[in-house]
Amino acid sequence: MKRAYFLMHLAILLWGFTGIFGKAIEMSEGMLVWYRMVISAIGLAPFVLRKGFKFPSSSELFYIACVGALVALHWVLFYASIKASNVSIALSCFSTVSLFTALLEPLLRKQMPKIPEIMLSIVVICGLYLIFMVSQAFWLGMLLAIASALVGSLFTIFNKRLTARHSAIDITFYELIAGFVVLSMLLPFYFNATATSFQIPSSTDWVWLLLLGLVCTSFAFTISLKALKVLDPFTMNLSVNLEPLYSIVLAWFFFGEAELFSPGFILGTLIILASLVVHTRYKWKLISLAK
Repeated sequence: MKRAYFLMHLAILLWGFTGIFGKAIEMSEGMLVWYRMVISAIGLAPFVLRKGFKFPSSSELFYIACVGALVALHWVLFYASIKASNVSIALSCFSTVSLFTALLEPLLRKQMPKIPEIMLSIVVICGLYLIFMVSQAFWLGMLLAIASALVGSLFTIFNKRLTARHSAIDITFYELIAGFVVLSMLLPFYFNATATSFQIPSSTDWVWLLLLGLVCTSFAFTISLKALKVLDPFTMNLSVNLEPLYSIVLAWFFFGEAELFSPGFILGTLIILASLVVHTRYKWKLISLAK
């Protein structure tokens, strides 16, 4: 149990570094995600091939490709938000992903969201408003982070259908490859829209990219699965809410972003994080009652 808790928090801490590396890498967000996807897929390949590779059907492959495209878009928006603002503001706004999921999942099933989840969403909007009022210069980064959270919630919902037929590591591997292929096809349009071009990483960027792809993605995902063999999903979901907090502390340590921490920003961030904790406990209570 102690080892499982250690692996879980190590994985969450490593995920917290994804924003830090995104800020440090001196490349456009599109190229950053392009390299991250291929490096992460290569990192996961040995684990997938070792237990036997089973190629999905054509219809399933198309569905996976669509979800992989959402993953790519989510990451591009996320790193664009960091580059347009900073790690702290981007992660605070991105924390809304869980509540987006809670609202969108019933709507996609043609059901109404539950009243407590609507109320929590209103609380999150209040937290976002406080952050916006003290960080108006970074409004574009905030909008990109919220858009990233929206797309992230969609691929989380769509992934639930895939988990019934494939293991989590297989799904991630397929989606990384599909996302890489889709992003490769869209790169010419991306270059035209953003006035950028294909970039080859510098030696320093290669170090950050390898750490991001292999350590913060492939390795972190693998050890999180090992932790889940012992821990329950509720513990994992509740603990993952610490990821934005880890990232904000790391951003203060590496980039000196503490100077941006006004009382309004801190209060808004705490409101959002507290809402996520309350929401996770609420969902767990519903699951317990259902049993």
